[in-house]
Parts: sequence; structure tokens; C-alpha cells
Amino acid sequence: MDAEIQARVCAAVGADAVTGTHVVQSLWSGYGTIVRCTVDGPIGSVIVKRVQWPTARTHPRGWSSDRGHARKVRSYAVEQAWYRDFAPRCDVGCRVARCYVAEALDDGVFLILEDLDAAGYGARPAGDDAVAHACLRWLASFHATFLQTSPDGLWPVGTYWHLDTRPDELAAMPDGALKNASSRLDAALRTGPQTLVHGDAKLANFCLRPDASAAAAVDFQYVGGGSGIKDVAYFLGSCFDEDAMEAKAGPMLDEYFAALRHALQARRPDVDADAVEAHWRSLYAVAWTDFVRFLQGWSPGHWKLHRYSRRIAAEVLGA
Repeated sequence: MDAEIQARVCAAVGADAVTGTHVVQSLWSGYGTIVRCTVDGPIGSVIVKRVQWPTARTHPRGWSSDRGHARKVRSYAVEQAWYRDFAPRCDVGCRVARCYVAEALDDGVFLILEDLDAAGYGARPAGDDAVAHACLRWLASFHATFLQTSPDGLWPVGTYWHLDTRPDELAAMPDGALKNASSRLDAALRTGPQTLVHGDAKLANFCLRPDASAAAAVDFQYVGGGSGIKDVAYFLGSCFDEDAMEAKAGPMLDEYFAALRHALQARRPDVDADAVEAHWRSLYAVAWTDFVRFLQGWSPGHWKLHRYSRRIAAEVLGA
């Protein structure tokens, strides 16, 4: 880490020096790094997310178009707006990192964030029931907090796979019932109560307390407007394989909606929780099928295109 960035870290958190650095991970498609900085100061450590536009673009699955690059650039601008304008509304029920700096640079983006490990969320989740319940409670609190919130400065439609942002993947799909239904699925997900969706609420984007009693979330590049059930369906698909989904989908949805009712009662007692639950439950299979639509064009051999996915999609398309 160069001296200029170290100086900015120190200025942001009132530290005397950066005493150590550790690369947590590289960003998708070579767009930069996430680094944990140990500092000589009252905070102890911070996370630096340094995004840099690559000079030569690559993608693990071959999608390296100008459209894809523009989407990523926009996603990091959205993440800045999220931390600046929306994240302060998140309480402990939908815990996120405090943001010290969120800044656009000529060659990318620079974020200095609270180290959630140091804040007590140092466990990395596995796909078991206790962890899933904690993450579903986070999603319920998040969706209740931002119900009926206008996504100004964020994606008008959240998630990275929605139809408007994936025309190349749609074109790559084979002709058939799923491709023909793509606009109908997208339109259905825009109906009813809308909130902010995390947009990439996979298991890997949550941090847990060691006893799995509570979760925090990271990676807000695709946060925007939408039906909360999109996050729920996508999250469950990141946790469980086809056999587990057949057994657990119903109980997990019950867990989420019980938590959503509790969160709405606390945050939005003016909202008809029955109506929100009824509409979002009715869209669960639609949301799952919409993600299947994306995968069929983006990565037709993906492991999530399993028996459960095919069954849900067939039921929706046959309705």
C-alpha cells in the first residue's frame, strides 16, 4: 500500500501510522483489492476497498464486454451513494460497516470502512440452519427499514441479474418458454410493495457473530429498488443444494416472514404486514425462475441449475 493511501487512512480515523496490511481478497474480474489495515490509533484496524479500472479486462466466464465494464463502474458509484446516503439508517438489526471515506478517483473508487471482524462479526458463514436464520433476519430488518424508500442514486432496479441490465445474456439463451417469459417475470417482480434490495445477498457477503446470533452484510454494489423476495430466493440458493432446498425452502421462508413481521411492527407499524407477506410469498417462485433465466444465458452449466431450480421454473412457466 503506497504512502499516500496510508496517509489518507490515518487522517480518516485519527491514527498515527499504518502498522500492517493484509489482502483480504481481490475484487471480481481484476477490479482491485480489499485490504485490512492495522493502524496505530484508537480504532485498531480498518478495511480499505481500492477499486481500479483494469487496463485489460478479463472475466472468469468470458463476459468482458464494454457493457459489462460500464455496469461495474456504475456499481461502484452506487456503492458510494449507498454508504453516504442510506447506510446510516441501518441499525443493529441490519448491521453494516461504518464508512469513513467514500470517494471517486480518476482511475476507480476508494472506500475506507469499519473492520467488521474487529466489531465482533468475525465468523465466516457456512450453509447451516442457524447461520441462514441469522442472515434471513438481517434481510427482514433491511427490507423493513427501507420499505417504500426511493432508490435515489442507487440502481432503480436492484440485483446484478435483472433483465434490463443483462441483454447479452438474454440473447445467449436458447429459444424456448423461459426466454419467452423473461419480460413477464420481470414485470411481475416490479409489482406490489417495493423496498431496497441488497442485490447480491449471497452467503459469502455476510459476516457473523461467533455464536451465529446476528449477521452483518458487505458488498453493496447492486443495491437498489425491488421486491424483497428477490434477495431471499437468491440467498437461499447460495446456501443449500438441491436436496436441501427441497426440504428447507418452506421453513426458511417461514423464518424470513416471521422476522419481517417483527421488523415491520417495530419500524413501520403503519404498513399492512399481511399484504406485504402475501404478495412477496406469491413471487418467491417467480424470483427463483428469474434468476434461472439469468443463469441459462450467463453460465448454462452452473451448479445452481439443478433439479429444484428446474422444477420451480417449470411450475412457473406452466402456470
